[in-house]
Amino acid sequence: MTRWWVVGGLVLVGTKAAALQVVYPPPEHQTTAPHIFLIGTHPPHEPVRVNGQVVARSAAGHFAPVVPLAWGHNTVQVQAGAQTLTLTIRRVPPAEPATPLLPAVDVARLPGEPLCFQAFLPPGEPVALQVGPWSVALSPRWVADLAGNEAVLTAPRPTPARLRYEGCLRVETPGLLGHPELRWGQQRWQSPGAVTILDPNQLEVATLTTEGIARTGPGTDYSRLTPLPAGTQDQVIAQEGDWLQLRYGGWVQRQQVTLQRMALLPSLLRGVREHRTADWTEIHFPLSRPVPIAIHQEPGVVHLTLWHTRAQTDIIRLGEGPALRRFTWQQTAPETLRYSFYLPSAQAWGYRAHYQDQVLIFALRHPPPLPPHSLAGVRVLLDPGHGGPEDLGAVGPDGTPEKDVNLKMALLVATRLRRRGAQVTLTRTSDVAVPLVERVAQIQTQQPHLALSIHYNALPDDGDVWGTQGIGTFWYHPQSQPLAVFLHRYLTQTARRPSYGVFWHNLALTRPTVCPAVLLELGFMIHPQEFEWIVHPQAQQHLAQTLAAGIEAWLRQTLTPLSPGV
Repeated sequence: MTRWWVVGGLVLVGTKAAALQVVYPPPEHQTTAPHIFLIGTHPPHEPVRVNGQVVARSAAGHFAPVVPLAWGHNTVQVQAGAQTLTLTIRRVPPAEPATPLLPAVDVARLPGEPLCFQAFLPPGEPVALQVGPWSVALSPRWVADLAGNEAVLTAPRPTPARLRYEGCLRVETPGLLGHPELRWGQQRWQSPGAVTILDPNQLEVATLTTEGIARTGPGTDYSRLTPLPAGTQDQVIAQEGDWLQLRYGGWVQRQQVTLQRMALLPSLLRGVREHRTADWTEIHFPLSRPVPIAIHQEPGVVHLTLWHTRAQTDIIRLGEGPALRRFTWQQTAPETLRYSFYLPSAQAWGYRAHYQDQVLIFALRHPPPLPPHSLAGVRVLLDPGHGGPEDLGAVGPDGTPEKDVNLKMALLVATRLRRRGAQVTLTRTSDVAVPLVERVAQIQTQQPHLALSIHYNALPDDGDVWGTQGIGTFWYHPQSQPLAVFLHRYLTQTARRPSYGVFWHNLALTRPTVCPAVLLELGFMIHPQEFEWIVHPQAQQHLAQTLAAGIEAWLRQTLTPLSPGV
């Protein structure tokens, strides 16, 4: 039996069996959220009840009610006509630390640096901490846990305060202090990690064996810094578990480095020169040893910082060109050099950095050519998110997986960009699994002028499904922000779609440096009404045309077209 509905001027046709479906949450789902939404569908001719209450649905019969959860097991019944589905959902508290004392790993600090501890214990008993011969006073504090970063994407909710005992210690003498012991009344815990005070005259030197993911602290929860090129060397001034802090400030994982004891003098830098290729201006910095670097972008300028480096520079061969208008440099501190590269326009097109022996090669990307009436010469990479039998992405109310819609939209956009003359590649052209690291590698090696990852959205369990819809756009490097902002405005206004927002987001597919890279969430798969627009063929064609037109509009706004005949 075929049924049809008209929604917002679009004719929706359904031929699926009149079966009640709940596609989320999965069986025996477990969550820490105080409530959860159900995603499902049923033909609209008869009502759907959740725990006895009729729920709101879209014109096509899709639903997304929110159900409050008590602690422990919750039974939810979904009923339509003669059909009843029973769901079991378990609400559990957030995970507690495995030990009442943190840190619970090996810790090393320089003399005089603070050694800080936290204990998670109930009140009522005296708390004491012994570290070697030292006693540490731990003071009680009621502290609310920080909400997770995903709270930016949903309505944040207050987090309950927990009692913590906190205290710090400074030790001036190098040596092994052993395992801290925590006392709470008559009970004792010994940390599995030992504490060491490093000898500043015998520090180990770490050499990066691969590109190092540097972070602001000892763990993946901490923010990323500029990646360190393979070959970078620096002294280790602190340790926490498998994480090492380098003297310039960043933390790297132990598995990324080799360690040895050796003298480490400041690096010297002399003559700097350029080397141009068709797409890049390379700047070569000959150093007496590889040092940590930091790269910072602002509109129209890229700053390169070299740590532990002293200039002996009298000659620099670096002229004006397609990626560079002028440059300045200064020794900002006794062992810190900063180079500022001013671009021909506010838009940066990409950068890369690596060591070749003792030479740091820092490269700036040339802007793409732009003929007056086509995109010939412009290379675009499209990444249809997810794919393969295991990685479905978000799921719509009728079970449609996001991976299928991502691929269809990417193929539609690719066709329209090619009609405009662009060279388009895709990370996948069929329903196959492509690991995230391979998608990123394709961007880095193929070096397109633009990279767009195409997705459709969902929410965590505590999200507001009916109240959240629209297009979301995500960027990471400042060179990608203008593209993200322009496309977001263009899509929401031209396609007349709601705006979810523009976000700076630490996503793998927004982190490549060789070109502006943006991730698009073109709507919410789980929103009952927006899903109908997402899967409608006419709406898909219109959105693909709008996105291709938006890409060309941004390029023409940003670039100076080539003269005819060039």
